[in-house]
Amino acid sequence: MTAPSALQATARHPNEVDLKRIARALHSRRRYRYVTPSVHAAPGGYRIDSPCCSRNVDPGGGVIDIALLEHRADAAPDSGPWCLYARDHVAGAWQFCGSHRRLADALDLLCTDPERRFWR
Repeated sequence: MTAPSALQATARHPNEVDLKRIARALHSRRRYRYVTPSVHAAPGGYRIDSPCCSRNVDPGGGVIDIALLEHRADAAPDSGPWCLYARDHVAGAWQFCGSHRRLADALDLLCTDPERRFWR
């Protein structure tokens, strides 16, 4: 049995490189710039949480889930491998927001949040 190549090793998710890319991208978000979100490894991807300063979700201002980024290596050719989910706090479940070919595209939607699905 041979060892995986460096390319194969970096393609697995979660990994430290993408974790840092996501954390860096969150600095450019347009909403709730006065809180500091955190990025965590999750099975097959990354989970983002943040203090709830708006008090819309948690009146006490506690830490809430914001988004989930999932990498699917087995994605269909007509969809991207990066799936982005927003947290539905009422239902207590992740809501699918779309698939993207590049991580940068998913992060752009997350950071601009034109429909206020993530940063409430």
